[in-house]
Amino acid sequence: MPILLAPDTVQTRPGVPARGGKPPADQPPTHGHGGGGDGRLWGPGPRAGLYRVRALLFSVLAVEAALFAALLLLFHARLSGTHIDPRMLRQVRDWPSALIPPILFLNSAILVTSMLTMARARRHIFAEFDLIDEWLGMGRPALENALKWLGGTLILGLLFLAGQWVGWNQFNDAGLGIEQQSTPAGRAFHLLAGAHAVHLAAGILALTVCLGVLCTIKRIQHRQIAVDVVAWFWHAMGFAWLLLFAALTCWQ
Repeated sequence: MPILLAPDTVQTRPGVPARGGKPPADQPPTHGHGGGGDGRLWGPGPRAGLYRVRALLFSVLAVEAALFAALLLLFHARLSGTHIDPRMLRQVRDWPSALIPPILFLNSAILVTSMLTMARARRHIFAEFDLIDEWLGMGRPALENALKWLGGTLILGLLFLAGQWVGWNQFNDAGLGIEQQSTPAGRAFHLLAGAHAVHLAAGILALTVCLGVLCTIKRIQHRQIAVDVVAWFWHAMGFAWLLLFAALTCWQ
């Protein structure tokens, strides 16, 4: 899907005559060929600003993905380990066999739905005709539509967080909780769970901040960058959980 940051010429919808109205104070969106009065911060144009921020985000996500993959491989390598149970005085597996809590399947479905709503929010913030309407002073449909889908994503994210808390308690009841930290497999699992919890909290915080400040950002390009960054981070967090959940399901 092409990303619009700016039409070089202002056009109205086919069949809709131009109406009066004062455009926003900033320059009309550009395709990156003009500075838009913001060259000192973003370089030659708003598209350059988007690419710079996105490149920085992708670099951070690449490092985190490598760390996550290393923790996942470490957990898999420790699954076959054994230790002596002091209560039964016999050799037992470090990671006991247990069923995956059923709520995790529901949580995964909720997370996938939230990724779809986030994609819709990002699509609306880059919608071509809606951005032209805003520049012509005919309202801010791109922002309004994006806010609706971002709000839905936040609600689904909070539901996912609550479901993960319930799932963690069920893990504890199945004997895979705190008492497993003394085993190598248990420590690797808790490192994975901790990394996932940190990313989930960061994603929900980013969503909340984005919703809180989006209406106060006047420049169209900056709103697009804010939503784009949050969307990519949310998708990365979602794929990380789906990979972890698939590994737990297969290895169990």
